[in-house]
Amino acid sequence: MNFSVSATEVRFDPDSMWVTLTDGRVRGVPLAWFPRLLHATPAQRRRCEISPRGLHWEALDEDIAIAGLLEGRRDQTHPVRPVPSAA
Repeated sequence: MNFSVSATEVRFDPDSMWVTLTDGRVRGVPLAWFPRLLHATPAQRRRCEISPRGLHWEALDEDIAIAGLLEGRRDQTHPVRPVPSAA
């Protein structure tokens, strides 16, 4: 997989984060994958710093690597809890 692409824009809707990449692709991921962003205010989400390798929110202590985003990796610092099965 080629990780030479970087982000050019980040935007949000109520449920997702959308990242526009330098190669023209737009990658959408659920905000639930990133609890800090999920619980952030819209103003906090807009304060994203875009670098060649990823996305950073200083006030939220959140960093997302573009390579990880493209691989479908979610926040690695918050364990994923299994969904209870219906009885």
